Amino acid sequence: MKKARYSIRFYFAILLVTGLLFFANSSFAQETQHKSITQDLIKLMQSHPEIGPMLEASIAEAKKNNHDPKTNPVQSLSQYYDYIDSASELIPQQNLKNPTSIIREQILQSICYFYFLIDQPLPELQDKGLFKNSIQYYEPFSTWTRDFANAWGAFLDTEKSWNDETYQGFYLDQRFGLQKGWYEPASNWKTFNDFFSKYLQSADKRPVASANDPSVVVAPADSVPQGTWVIDENSNIKVDGGLKVKLTTFYSVKDLLGDDSQYKDAFANGVLTHTFLNVNDYHRYHFAVGGVIKEMNRIVQNVTLEVLWSAEQGQYVPVDSTGWQFTQTRGYVIVDTGKYGLVALMPMGMAQVSSVNFEGSVRPGISHNKGEMLGNFLFGGSDFVMLFQDRAGFEITAAKTKNTTTETGSGQKPEVTYEHILMGEEYGVMKGMQ
Repeated sequence: MKKARYSIRFYFAILLVTGLLFFANSSFAQETQHKSITQDLIKLMQSHPEIGPMLEASIAEAKKNNHDPKTNPVQSLSQYYDYIDSASELIPQQNLKNPTSIIREQILQSICYFYFLIDQPLPELQDKGLFKNSIQYYEPFSTWTRDFANAWGAFLDTEKSWNDETYQGFYLDQRFGLQKGWYEPASNWKTFNDFFSKYLQSADKRPVASANDPSVVVAPADSVPQGTWVIDENSNIKVDGGLKVKLTTFYSVKDLLGDDSQYKDAFANGVLTHTFLNVNDYHRYHFAVGGVIKEMNRIVQNVTLEVLWSAEQGQYVPVDSTGWQFTQTRGYVIVDTGKYGLVALMPMGMAQVSSVNFEGSVRPGISHNKGEMLGNFLFGGSDFVMLFQDRAGFEITAAKTKNTTTETGSGQKPEVTYEHILMGEEYGVMKGMQ
């Protein structure tokens, strides 16, 4: 399985659109009192003295990759403190004075910049057993990034985070679908997170394909399918190293579900698929198959994003690889479909907050129909993984785009990409044992 890199807009996690990349300036440096989340970072570096030099080294590497202070304003540790002060209470909103500025693209760049600063490869973290040798994966700094995300998420739960100007900005960008009559009344939204986790106006806004055919798997969310990967007899999937590192890594489904899961070996010889939510997508997720819930869990780990600076494009580019899911904050529900065996439905957090929430009716022993609501991402979340047993005979049927050519460690190879799909549309089929 190749490590794919996509310029997909990352979805959930929104740092403020307007001016986030420009917050590290001299006026902030004059402040004598940092926000509590910034003070937590300073205390962390005092108790773990190795973190300060690593963070400074990461900022220095980021400066080497993009030395322009207009698009990379944080070029010192003190500027990083000021930046965190601002980022922890940002309101995601459109700049109505600049109607040509697209909110979704601004959001993407803002998210990417936060992680660009802490995603730089550091030699001292090489061979430490991390997914990548960058400080965002290093404990206890990685715990602080989750604390930051939670602190900012708490702000987005307040009424200070939502106003009419913010609403109008999202309304004017048609890709958010607010003009299509899909969603509940806007008067229900009192906070940013109310808006982000909005409900559909009615179930018929996302009809469920082949509702009475248990073999048809539907999209769990508005998203872009990424393909399928084989799980081997040892419950591992193989990930190619991609463009830069010509290696092969094996990731264990046992790690994905956790040692406490009684089903950690149940998907040997099966199939993994995952699909990505865009920032403008409907952020509630639903049952892709029907059946009885056998097990559910939430696993709190990393809150990360891989990012590169593209000088050619003049922007930050998120890197979509397979493997990060195995160390990321996530949840899962394992459903017994009967004839087609077990299916694991796994909402994956990514970037800021990455909260994974399940409906109150979702608990072991309860049966759910395909298309029923499973849960939602509160400002965060971008990926949805599904695991199928060998007996399911799962095949993805989502519409494909044209083949593209991607350079891999073994040379040029065609890569299949998929069209955007709405929740409830056909995603794949389970053909059963052949």
